[in-house]
Amino acid sequence: MLLLFTGGPEYLGVSTISRKLGISKAVVYRILQSLVSRDVLATTPGVTGYRLGPAAVALGASALRRFDARTAAAPVLRRLRDQTGETTTLSGLVGDERVYLEQFESRAEIKMTVDIGTRFPLHAGSSGKAILAQLPDWRRDDILAGDLGALTERTVTDRETLADQLDAIAGDGVAVSLGERQSGAGSVAAALVTPDGEVHGAISVCGPEYRFTGEKIERYRELVRDATAEIIRNWANGPAAGGRRD
Repeated sequence: MLLLFTGGPEYLGVSTISRKLGISKAVVYRILQSLVSRDVLATTPGVTGYRLGPAAVALGASALRRFDARTAAAPVLRRLRDQTGETTTLSGLVGDERVYLEQFESRAEIKMTVDIGTRFPLHAGSSGKAILAQLPDWRRDDILAGDLGALTERTVTDRETLADQLDAIAGDGVAVSLGERQSGAGSVAAALVTPDGEVHGAISVCGPEYRFTGEKIERYRELVRDATAEIIRNWANGPAAGGRRD
């Protein structure tokens, strides 16, 4: 239920939540009242519906502080940003979607930036596909059997085509997107997979599509592969904090 509040309208009502989750309004109402009593959700006088409360903000901040991958990734993503001149990002796997957790913005005047905390489907864009390609077959099949909506005119929604692409990405370790999630944007990404096979998210290099020439994409492939390997090593070794943001 709480995840519904992270990717939609600020306020959600009982009927909307009931319809989206497929549970009765009575059950939804009881859960909502329990969450409100703990300040995880809140209401506003004169406004119909519920919104995230102060306890949810505190929980989110605590989760981000404790997400070790952010600490391990920060110095690597900062250096990758400087090597490529493009924005670099870290996404985390949340359920069957992904969420941007961190970014280091390009210093170029024209650049791409992402919305931290926003949820995106896994079938569109390089970070999502990089994650989806590394998931167990049964989980990948479940996701491909679901809604594969088009985010742009270039989003691949045909299941067979998408499955073939994911097989290729799994073999190569890198995914490339040109306008699939956001029109005019290019990106190269690789999944963060721990030695035990657990998929935690992905990192990417992203920027205006016109700057993602064939030569640069090939260079970014190698840089992203190396970066993910370094992040996993940092994570395993318990790295120090990433240091000052710039």
